[in-house]
Amino acid sequence: MYRPHTTLEQWRILQAVVDHGGYAHAAQALNKSQSSLNHAVAKLQQLLGVQLLEVKGRKAELTAQGRVMLRRSRVLTQEIEQLELLANNLEQGWEPEIRLSREILFPTAPLYHAMQQFYPESRGTRLTVLDNVLSGTTEAITERSFDLVISGRIPPGYRGEHLGNAQLLLVCHPQHPLSQEGEIDEKRLAQELQLVIRDTGSDADKDLGWLKAEQRWTFSNFHEAIEILLQGVGFCWVPQHIAQPLLDQGRLHHLVQAQMHTTVIPTYLVIPSPDCLGPAAQRFAQLLVECSKPECLANRSEDKKITPMNANSV
Repeated sequence: MYRPHTTLEQWRILQAVVDHGGYAHAAQALNKSQSSLNHAVAKLQQLLGVQLLEVKGRKAELTAQGRVMLRRSRVLTQEIEQLELLANNLEQGWEPEIRLSREILFPTAPLYHAMQQFYPESRGTRLTVLDNVLSGTTEAITERSFDLVISGRIPPGYRGEHLGNAQLLLVCHPQHPLSQEGEIDEKRLAQELQLVIRDTGSDADKDLGWLKAEQRWTFSNFHEAIEILLQGVGFCWVPQHIAQPLLDQGRLHHLVQAQMHTTVIPTYLVIPSPDCLGPAAQRFAQLLVECSKPECLANRSEDKKITPMNANSV
């Protein structure tokens, strides 16, 4: 049987030296002496027979071989962390916290209904829900920083269960100049201010719905963008479940674009680490899927139409 020559601790130290930009800051973060970190990395390089770091000035930088080895080592240490987390979940049973990343496009109704159904069964489990956009949602999956992820895309190597489709509408204020025109092409839209939602990914290079207008204002969520739209400023792609009540009230105007005036984005429930999912998260995932079904949403809509007087008379 093969016995590894290196240790996880040595790889974690190498990762810390790179992540913190040198031995001194890494030593502070790990609460270790700088000399012990130097020794660990030197021993690691000796055992591998490969130079991983080279000192340039006062900074230790990865060699070409070091970049490859570091990337593979991160996968290894992450798998070990997931394995230990799985053991912890198996020991404790019902986990104390569920972390959910929600693509900001996903309607709140099925999510809130799932929460309502889950609460009586929760046994005190904390539920943390954070909104993400575009590559931020993808990172939530690939970095496995959440138990459950509602995403508009499924990265390679992962599986997702379809929850439904999110529809985006192109809208502006009824008094905005665009509302007085018929079909609008992208050249015309490019002349006006567009409101967009910021991509939450660490390497974001685009924003949600951006049509490459010459002017754009960026917001962290749709509710802030809506407030600006209601002032008669700009246009924006807005999820139908947010825009429709305001359209029905005549406070927003639905623009008709020459090529498309709506866009449909499928949403999925992705479990980044299925083997590590505890029973509480499994139950919440089940409820989320059930509450996202069309028949469940339809029943909820019918229930809301029943007033307390009607309910008593049935």
